[in-house]
Amino acid sequence: MTPRNLTNAGHPFLRAATTGLHHHTRELASTQDVPADRAHADVLHSHLTASHRLLDQLAESTRLPHPAAGSHLATARTRLWQAATALHDAFHVLPPTATETADHSEQCRPERLPEGPPFLTICQRHVSSVHAIRRKTTPRDLDSRLHGHTTHCGR
Repeated sequence: MTPRNLTNAGHPFLRAATTGLHHHTRELASTQDVPADRAHADVLHSHLTASHRLLDQLAESTRLPHPAAGSHLATARTRLWQAATALHDAFHVLPPTATETADHSEQCRPERLPEGPPFLTICQRHVSSVHAIRRKTTPRDLDSRLHGHTTHCGR
C-alpha cells in the first residue's frame, strides 16, 4: 500500500534526526557570527557517516530491482563520503577549544583512557568508514565532481 503523504510515512527516527538538524540550524541563525568549532565538526561527521551507512544499504538493496535509482543512491552515498571527508579535514584545521589544551594528549594516554584522546574519535570513525567506502567505490568515483550527472528535476 502506497502512503498518500510521503512526508508522514514511517521512518520516525529519520524524521526526528531531520527535525533536530532543522532546530539546531534555526538556533545557530539566532546567534550570529558563531564560527564552527571542533564539536560541530565531530557531531556533523558522525551524522554524515551514519547517513552514509544508511545510503549504502539502500543503494545495495535498490540496485537490482531499480538499477537507475540504485545508481543515483550510490552517487549520493559517494557525495556524503566526500562531505564527511571535508568535515574530517576541517576538524583538524579548526583551533582547539579551551578544554583541548596542548598537553591534552598527554593527559589522555591510552593507559589512562582506553579509547585514547577524545579528539581521536572522529579519526577512528573516519578510518572505519574508509574501509566501507573503498570496498564499493573507485578512487575515480571519490575524486569526481558533480559535473556531468543527469538529474530528473528539469535542471
